[in-house]
Amino acid sequence: MSRTTRRAFIGAMALSGASLAAARAAGPDVLDVTSVRKETDIACVYHCDFGDPARFSQMLTNINNHLSVYEFDPLRIKIVIVAHGAGLKFFLDDLGGTVWDKEKLDEDLFKRFVGLTKFEVEAYLCRITFTRQKIDPARARQNKFIRLVPSGVATVAELQGKGFAYIKVG
Repeated sequence: MSRTTRRAFIGAMALSGASLAAARAAGPDVLDVTSVRKETDIACVYHCDFGDPARFSQMLTNINNHLSVYEFDPLRIKIVIVAHGAGLKFFLDDLGGTVWDKEKLDEDLFKRFVGLTKFEVEAYLCRITFTRQKIDPARARQNKFIRLVPSGVATVAELQGKGFAYIKVG
């Protein structure tokens, strides 16, 4: 490889690394909800607009139980959590400087969510909540199964319109 080609290659790699770092710092990937398709016979949207940790824990238990009926097979069932309002806090890296500043995150709850992602459970987080609460979307936890959507309630309606069953715990 010539010296010029090698420099160009190294430069391109550095730029791609910087782009990747910038994208990661920007927060979760943005999802175009209109592109989501119901690809399994059973698909459900769990609506999470609540901030009670016990209720969130119950939702995770219900999702696990739900998946167990279909042998945890993501080809048979698709589950999406749509979080907005107070439900957003469970997906933040920390609560400092937010309206939930005085609360403590229960790390086990997020670990349980991550465990469910092995079965392709996803969480869609509401951009409107980030904006109205003045929270930078980059504060969302980094996980490929967490996506940003323009509006939580619009996403719930969009998914229902595409055949996803609606479930709200509590």
